[in-house]
Amino acid sequence: MRTLNINTKATIKPVAKDNERSPDYRVTANGVEFGAGWSKAAKDTGAEYLSLKLDDPSFTGPVYATLVQGEKGEHKLIWSR
Repeated sequence: MRTLNINTKATIKPVAKDNERSPDYRVTANGVEFGAGWSKAAKDTGAEYLSLKLDDPSFTGPVYATLVQGEKGEHKLIWSR
């Protein structure tokens, strides 16, 4: 994950769900959790993606992002606040 202020390797790992609203994934960097993810599918195409919420005290607010797989197998993180 690289921004103007952040340059770190983040890991997105699946976790067991406690209930239907709990996240499917946890996002960590350097052993610290800073986000969660939910598996989703696009209504029109059925394409699968992850809906992520990332947060850290250094952020001005939570970052909501979508992680999609690109055409060449790479992943793209599309975010907004």
